[in-house]
Amino acid sequence: MDNKIDTAAEVAEAAALPRLHEVHSGQGACAGLSAVPERLNRPIKGKSPAQWAYERLILYIQNFEKQLDGEHEVAMGFTGGDAGVLRIEGMGYFDPDIVTFYGSDAQGGRTQLIQHVSQLNVMLRAIPKPKASAPAHRIGFRLVQELEQDEPGAHDRAAASE
Repeated sequence: MDNKIDTAAEVAEAAALPRLHEVHSGQGACAGLSAVPERLNRPIKGKSPAQWAYERLILYIQNFEKQLDGEHEVAMGFTGGDAGVLRIEGMGYFDPDIVTFYGSDAQGGRTQLIQHVSQLNVMLRAIPKPKASAPAHRIGFRLVQELEQDEPGAHDRAAASE
């Protein structure tokens, strides 16, 4: 049982709908998010920080990929330490506060980054795709499709049945 008493301001803030605001230079170097899926336009209350971080990162990844040509894929650079760049091949979260990224590093080695949401600080980068003849891999579109089609908790039920 949670004995924490929230102030009226904390209750109102927790129940608020998420907001998005971006300003860009107009130089064409980047385009911001233009639409947020209906599933993310719901009150914040009831989602863990990990789920919120996961869902919003998906939108940013997809938006970044929309701006890439067919010769580049999205990767993440991480601040602090020598983590380097990770070609994004998968992403997930573990409630209440862990986000994880799966992929490969610049040498093709299998990579997984597990990060607490309070330390989340990523940079999306365009990197050349590994095989010139293969189509560019677009993880963002697949992640958004999963986000829009899944019922909340579907992954929890699937994991419990395995």
